[in-house]
Amino acid sequence: MYKTCPKCGHTSQQDNKHPASCCPKCGLIYRKWFKNRFHINRSEAELESSTGSFLSRGNLTELLLYVKPETNKLEFYVRCIIFICLLAWGWQFIQMDYYYYVNGARIDSAAPDIYASFLHNVNLLFHEAGHVLFRPFGEFMTILGGSLLQIIVPLLVTLVFLLKERNTFGAASGLWWTGQNFMDVAPYINDARARQIPLLGGGDGSDRPAMHDWYNILTDLGILNSDHFLAGVVDGIGVLLMSLSFVWGAWVLRRQYQCMKKPAMP
Repeated sequence: MYKTCPKCGHTSQQDNKHPASCCPKCGLIYRKWFKNRFHINRSEAELESSTGSFLSRGNLTELLLYVKPETNKLEFYVRCIIFICLLAWGWQFIQMDYYYYVNGARIDSAAPDIYASFLHNVNLLFHEAGHVLFRPFGEFMTILGGSLLQIIVPLLVTLVFLLKERNTFGAASGLWWTGQNFMDVAPYINDARARQIPLLGGGDGSDRPAMHDWYNILTDLGILNSDHFLAGVVDGIGVLLMSLSFVWGAWVLRRQYQCMKKPAMP
């Protein structure tokens, strides 16, 4: 099959003692080497294909768990550190309630612990930008656009990492941020009736109800009394997404570790 061995470079003459299926010097079986080499090239070619082909062929698992065949050890260990930090930080967010507690007593609405995180201020930038971005779509969408954009931005980050960059670990981190934003929106929804959370620019919704997004949204929809229920649902979605990001990230790291431990192809 090969006149020159692709592993050791030995040039052999075909005879009866040494069949052409293997190298007479190092014993490399050409068929197995070719099969492994072709499999890697095929996988790389599939990654260059469109996302639609992934989904149409049912390769969702490979799309979500893909790692590069060549694994950089430094990159792997840095990712492990990032994962541990996100896991510990995320666990803190999951334990935070969208209600506010004072001396063990639950206050139906006030600034919750999650708003003390610097990440809340990052999310707030996208929230305020959302009001401007959705203004052409009418008053209702202008108000809803704040919370909507702070969910859309991390979701887009997730999709870019997954579909364009082929970085599944980055996508899992993006999903973590998406879940955190759901948790960040939940206290605002929960505050719709009480309107006690401090608003940007000073004061709160009790003296400026027109400035409280979710008071206006739920009032327009006629479901203001469902604020606590909806807040629980949104917070639950956030917890679920963040939990999935933990599993996703850990599984990607596991596959990357396996690739790192796999012997290099000849």
